[in-house]
Amino acid sequence: MLFADILATVVVWAFGLLYKNVSVYDPYWSVFPPVAFLLWAFYTGVWTLPVILLLVASWYWGWRLTRNWVITFKGIAYEDWRYTKYRSLHPLLFHLINFFGLNMMPTLVVFAAMLPGLKLFELPVSNQFSTLGIVGLCVGCMVCLVSATIQLIADKQSHDFRAAHPGKVCNIGLWKHGRHPNYFGEIQFWWGIWIMYASIYGFDVYIGGAIAMTALFVGISVPLMEKRQLANKPDYAAYRKQTRMFI
Repeated sequence: MLFADILATVVVWAFGLLYKNVSVYDPYWSVFPPVAFLLWAFYTGVWTLPVILLLVASWYWGWRLTRNWVITFKGIAYEDWRYTKYRSLHPLLFHLINFFGLNMMPTLVVFAAMLPGLKLFELPVSNQFSTLGIVGLCVGCMVCLVSATIQLIADKQSHDFRAAHPGKVCNIGLWKHGRHPNYFGEIQFWWGIWIMYASIYGFDVYIGGAIAMTALFVGISVPLMEKRQLANKPDYAAYRKQTRMFI
């Protein structure tokens, strides 16, 4: 599965070179995990309670994220500002940054975060889960569903606000309580997958995927977005002081 993920990323990267647009990678983020989990279920023939809950959570999350990409898609000629920024700042190193940093690194982080979910397939079909384990599985699945719903609501509030108030800082609804509710929902989704895993296996190294996902957003995505917002929106500095990063 890891080899397939890496190979598919190389194909996506190649299409990005063909169209001179790194944004072709964006929908891959939301498509691979649910499809991979479903294919793994058919491949292993395992359809236990943990697997079913995992599929429900991942497909709802994938639908939400792919839906948002479709709504915001501006055509194959449009490239996200993050990628154009790297293109202009590092022209000599851009192809290395593109392959390893913008394509392969997110793929490996997502795969690491998927590992707890893939481990759920290794449970015997006849395994009798404890009451605490079943509760943990349900809690983890609910965390995933709530997280994707938070993202869904945050997306709509942001789109509606920007349409009505172009150039202004969105500070309504969920955005009033956190500067990045969409990122918060994304991070929390992967922690939900880990909670499902931990309810059966306990605490071990597989927590690393959720930690890596958190670090990716806190260390890279949030600073990039905030730097852009501070440069483009004069009111963002005050909003930043008054509002927490996530919740």
